[in-house]
Amino acid sequence: MICKNTKPKTMVLIETGFDIIYLGIVLISGILLCIRADAGNEQRLFGLMALILSAGDSFHLIPRIYALWGSGTETHASVLGIGKLVASVTMTVFYVILWHIGLIHYSGIFTAHMTVVIYTLAVLRIVLCMFPQNRWASKNPPLKWSIWRNVPFLVLGMSVMALFAKGSYTYSSGLSFLWVAVLVSFVCYLPVVLFSGQSRKVGMLMLPKSCAYAAIVLMGFTLA
Repeated sequence: MICKNTKPKTMVLIETGFDIIYLGIVLISGILLCIRADAGNEQRLFGLMALILSAGDSFHLIPRIYALWGSGTETHASVLGIGKLVASVTMTVFYVILWHIGLIHYSGIFTAHMTVVIYTLAVLRIVLCMFPQNRWASKNPPLKWSIWRNVPFLVLGMSVMALFAKGSYTYSSGLSFLWVAVLVSFVCYLPVVLFSGQSRKVGMLMLPKSCAYAAIVLMGFTLA
């Protein structure tokens, strides 16, 4: 198939290969974590979290790969937009599950009242994502709605990071550096939200962001 996208073919190959490897690692890890005979509740939650992550990202990345090698991303803006919507929802669920993993792993670090806040932020994020004003299928969706729906998501992510960061200073475990991966993911993600409309090169930050998520999933194998 002839690549009709404006990106150089080498970059298309790199991005395609990266996306396939990323989805494969997360999906296979999720399956293995779920079916391990000695898996505990934490590992099964990690497995579920990984499966949800791979499913959600597939809705976004597979259409993107098709667009890169087909008629270009502009033609498939509506499909890509719906994929981003699905990924936004599943990523929110990802962090809710990660919060519960942290509560199990670091028992007593945060009170149950904070869980109510976490669910409130998650619901608010998902509701904001559903507003038609987001114009997910548009080539140029409004920046202000992208910012609004990501505010509760940022607070949610930072709350999860705080849980694991505080826990890592209290207990030593295989999840001690998970908070760093969460931080890296948001450091890479926020510039994309704010500036990807001005420069497509900013979108390359999604690669290290994906690496951070893959690292989070792989940390599930360190649990006994």
